[in-house]
Amino acid sequence: MNSKEMVKLAYQALSDKKGEDIKIIDIQSVSVLADYFIIADGSNPNQVQAMADNVEEILEKAGCECKQIEGYQNANWILMDYKDVIVHIFCREDRLFYDLERIWRDGKTFVDVNEL
Repeated sequence: MNSKEMVKLAYQALSDKKGEDIKIIDIQSVSVLADYFIIADGSNPNQVQAMADNVEEILEKAGCECKQIEGYQNANWILMDYKDVIVHIFCREDRLFYDLERIWRDGKTFVDVNEL
């Protein structure tokens, strides 16, 4: 499965759990770290964990293995590393504090998965 297909599945998984302000940042031209970042937030730790669980379940069914998950217990910022796609799920306040969109502003940002 290519990274664009993974992004579409992860985006849908986040959306299914009412993820808010979901953004996709194409960082292929600015970093070798990954092809895409997906950033979303939830209103509380339980929702953030549910979003992460849904992403993991849907991508696993599609045959994508998560290399590493960080921050699940705190659920302030969960990072899910799928090699070419990195999913960041925040509680709202932490997302504003870390402001990854500003840090990665050299990448191309999409707010709709259909724009890819």
